[in-house]
Amino acid sequence: MTASPAQLAGTAAGAPVVRVEQVSQTYRSGAGDARAVTAIEQVSFEVGRNEFVSLLGPSGCGKSTLLNIIGGLIRPSAGRVTVAGKPVSGPLPQDIAFIFQESTLFPWYTVTENFHVALKFQRVPRGEWDARTRHALDSVGMAAFAAHYPGQLSVGMRQRINLARGICLGTEILLMDEPFAALDEQTRMVLGEDLSVLLAKTGKAIIFVTHSLAEAVFLSDRIIVFSGRPGRVKRVITVDEPHPRSPDFMVQPRFNELRNEVYGLLRDEIRQTLMDPGGAS
Repeated sequence: MTASPAQLAGTAAGAPVVRVEQVSQTYRSGAGDARAVTAIEQVSFEVGRNEFVSLLGPSGCGKSTLLNIIGGLIRPSAGRVTVAGKPVSGPLPQDIAFIFQESTLFPWYTVTENFHVALKFQRVPRGEWDARTRHALDSVGMAAFAAHYPGQLSVGMRQRINLARGICLGTEILLMDEPFAALDEQTRMVLGEDLSVLLAKTGKAIIFVTHSLAEAVFLSDRIIVFSGRPGRVKRVITVDEPHPRSPDFMVQPRFNELRNEVYGLLRDEIRQTLMDPGGAS
């Protein structure tokens, strides 16, 4: 079953800040079409301001590929992406910040210096650097570690810093590629709560790639469920729970209903992926 136009559209008021229109991506080996691999096929959806949208699907279904296309790191084979009405043809550092699974902090710089490097790259006036850095670190409870080097921080602390750096850049859109995957479940929950608070405070548009059903249900306003490769939009599930969200939501019957619905959509797709030697990656 495919998603309806109403499900695909952003739920926030006004025009969508991100629009994905009939996007496909095919990788070719150079040996002709016979060895071409289609990662995603005819994917369309919109994301509004103040909306958290998760991309969830089997391994190898093109979620990260799609995130890179939205961020202008990859050009799609077909279709197009627009951000705030502008076609995406390359990176848009003024509009989009990335947060990846692995820490991207420079180990030879302090936390503050890492932020300053990012702000300099974004051409933010020097006089704003310190105030932006303090505000972002305060927002995730890490102000006390501004002078620390990344190697002095735990994995969870570094990811909290990565989140703060995304906030610091002041972009309207955050693209997050499994940022909590390497963390233990308790730390993931705490950072998930922080992210929900961030969304409620800032009104950013967040597109979040995850493999975790519970994480997707806890964080998302909408979950875009993908089929196995080539990734297509199989269903869009709306999570009608206001932000910020607390752990109490996870013990409510509605949470389990949504999680079970998502699992039901993915179960057969995952089985098919496991049977396909080239399907999982």
